[in-house]
Amino acid sequence: MTRTYSELITLPTFEERFEYCKLNGNVGSQTFGGHRYLNQLLYKDPEWKRTRGRVILRDTINGHTYDLAFQDPDHEILGRLVFVHHLNPITIEDVLNRDPKVFDMENLITTIKVTHDAIHYGGLDSLPKGFVERRPGDTCPWVYI
Repeated sequence: MTRTYSELITLPTFEERFEYCKLNGNVGSQTFGGHRYLNQLLYKDPEWKRTRGRVILRDTINGHTYDLAFQDPDHEILGRLVFVHHLNPITIEDVLNRDPKVFDMENLITTIKVTHDAIHYGGLDSLPKGFVERRPGDTCPWVYI
């Protein structure tokens, strides 16, 4: 399955967008193995920096950037740390050959670290949950839903 940004943004819920992106990887299995330095070089490349900036601008609406481009206050990306995730994983060969999919806006989406890690190695249950509204008689002040 080839994932695209255009298809992703048609999905009406954050959960559906997450499932669309999910890769079902295993913790400890490395994307680049002993060649991890290659993706680190990529992320310092001027073309990547320009592309990353364009993705963040595309996913910023009225001054707000959203996790998986899901426009909801609960999914607004706060702070400076924004990840740009490849919807279709890239390989060593893609980086070495400067495959266009590495820089293709249709293959990229903004996200936060927690969501990015869950896409690769977890599931929806590994994402932070909202807080339950307090009610009279509550005995536990920090309950997650």
